[in-house]
Amino acid sequence: MANETGRTDADAEARLIQLYTLAVEMAQRLSAQRGAANAFYLTVQTALASVLGLSTGTLQDMKWWVAVAICLIGVLLSASWWFQLRSYRELTRAKFAVIHDLEKRLPVAVFTDEWKVLRGGDGHRYISLGVVERTVPVAFAVLYLVIALGGVL
Repeated sequence: MANETGRTDADAEARLIQLYTLAVEMAQRLSAQRGAANAFYLTVQTALASVLGLSTGTLQDMKWWVAVAICLIGVLLSASWWFQLRSYRELTRAKFAVIHDLEKRLPVAVFTDEWKVLRGGDGHRYISLGVVERTVPVAFAVLYLVIALGGVL
């Protein structure tokens, strides 16, 4: 049966499924971008920490401000990484809010049901990957601050 715009219910359902598929694909792409960003920052941070570790004897012979400057770069990289993760988290939250809204009009709500299971009352506490991944830049920042303080003291 056609509505006033000439579209059938089947057309509307097909469009809804297309929008849902697009929203899920966009969420997956965002997740892949987030993984690539994490790989980039982890590589840079590991390289910087390795250079600092391998040059410990040299750092002790350097002026204190050189070690502090190198560590400041590491702290700034850590802060940039952390803020980027926060941005990805907000974007992901928005994308899944849209997906959950679309699922209200579909016969099956896969992602909504998944979250219900994860947050269920079975005593199991779900810790999202976002919580875990945000601790890594903080750990690097603390490492650099300790090294910088060692260079000053």
